[in-house]
Amino acid sequence: MNKTEKTGAILTADRDWWRGAVIYQIYPRSFQDTNGDGIGDLKGITARLPHVAALGADAIWISPFFTSPMRDFGYDVSNYTDVDPIFGTLRDFDALIAEAHRLGLRVMIDLVLSHTSDQHPWFVESRSSRSNAKADWYVWADSKPDGTPPNNWLSIFGGSAWAWDPTRLQYYLHNFLTSQPDLNLHNPEVQDALLAVERFWLERGVDGFRLDTINFYFHDRELRDNPALAPERRNASTAPAVNPYNYQEHIYDKNRPENLDFLKRFRAVMDEFPAIAAVGEVGDSQRGLEIAGEYTSGGDKVQMCYAFEFLAPDPLTPERVAEVISDFKKVAPEGWACWAFANHDVVRHVSRWGSGVADHAGHAKLLASLLMSLRGSVCIYQGEELALPEAELAYEDLQDPYGIQFWPDFKGRDGCRTPMVWESLPDGGFSSAKPWLPIPADHLPQAVAIQEGDPASVLEHYRRFLHFRKAHPSLAKGDIEFVETRSPLLGFIRIHGNERLFCLFNMGEEPASADLPDGAVEPLDGHGFISDIKDSKINLPAWGAFFARLA
Repeated sequence: MNKTEKTGAILTADRDWWRGAVIYQIYPRSFQDTNGDGIGDLKGITARLPHVAALGADAIWISPFFTSPMRDFGYDVSNYTDVDPIFGTLRDFDALIAEAHRLGLRVMIDLVLSHTSDQHPWFVESRSSRSNAKADWYVWADSKPDGTPPNNWLSIFGGSAWAWDPTRLQYYLHNFLTSQPDLNLHNPEVQDALLAVERFWLERGVDGFRLDTINFYFHDRELRDNPALAPERRNASTAPAVNPYNYQEHIYDKNRPENLDFLKRFRAVMDEFPAIAAVGEVGDSQRGLEIAGEYTSGGDKVQMCYAFEFLAPDPLTPERVAEVISDFKKVAPEGWACWAFANHDVVRHVSRWGSGVADHAGHAKLLASLLMSLRGSVCIYQGEELALPEAELAYEDLQDPYGIQFWPDFKGRDGCRTPMVWESLPDGGFSSAKPWLPIPADHLPQAVAIQEGDPASVLEHYRRFLHFRKAHPSLAKGDIEFVETRSPLLGFIRIHGNERLFCLFNMGEEPASADLPDGAVEPLDGHGFISDIKDSKINLPAWGAFFARLA
């Protein structure tokens, strides 16, 4: 009996469902609270799934809900096969799966395989001595003769990537918080244990995985120092500009070639089940697209990856979009990307790219349509469909250790993690208790209940455009060819089967025009934009777009 039969799901076993899929990311702490503790939970996700289904998404990705001390809010796992009590129970998760499938939504969960919490029983045993059964399950190393760390590797959260353990009299590796020790995937037993975790959730009915920090799984066995990175090559997409992490070229602490064989093992387990897919997060500022191509090539590793090109602070221009998409096609001719403009780790994109923009809603609609027209699959982050801006929080309200470490030059990730606003009430319809992060007053007028049913709203535009995308397979699965345009215009053609779809975007605050493509042009509606054609010219208003079927 296969998974869909076991859960009573209505989903078809389409192994290619992920190609061009729109995946809605849910940050469980901030989606919906049902038990009055100010923290979102699994029952809350289940109750709000109709919103995601009405939006038109194909799947949900749920950030970690596993047992955890929550020092990094679930990305520090202490039990991979249970639900943290603040989120509910395994029974609640089973109910979530059943309801999602009933609504036609697939469920992807966030697996954090590069590291665990220091409270995980594996690490507790590993640090107890140098001779226990799990002594080699984490990355341990002796100090240099002078007692300093084994090499120059740095943590993304600041400082050395090595922490001293007084019991073993050795250092252990942590690419993130000191309470997040890195697993040693060079050990086959560790790989087997992680594949058992994968199998546990597949047997429970999940449809796939988002793989956190997928390029961090392996380290250099020789622990060689990373070389310095020239200042002109530094990029603040993986870590904020104030973090010296950006001063190194990370060729030895991540991005190791051994990862390819492990990903093949991971894929082999997925392939034992019908219609399973994975998307990997590639955190690397220099080689992100290239690595994403390696990890998605050949049909024997993960299906999709996303790098940080569109999550970085760099301005979004027509030239930048064309460059990123074209570069990915060059380095990954067999690969498949999953693009996102926002997630739980970066400043919300309408704020990141919209400083000074007068037409907030128009800008948000244009960005949404552009994202959902690019070649690749798409991730949408909760609240994005409402055009929620980044929240400005006081220092005393911060929860994120990353922000607390680098405040005020880097304010952390709390500003994009504030609770979802369902209603225009002080609590946003999120919780009957004080929420774990404050809800900004300027978010309340953009609540779901306010925007729903208003054809001019950003929410209804997302719904409309997702329907438009489903009606035109070239937008989801087609190839892409860029056409010559002048900034602020961006134009390309999406091609799938007999359909050739011309897409033109005005990425500026002033009207702009372009020549009609040669040959027969059939303008399309249903996407929410109004344009004018006169004298073989397409005239677009600020933040406008035009779509047409070509002969």
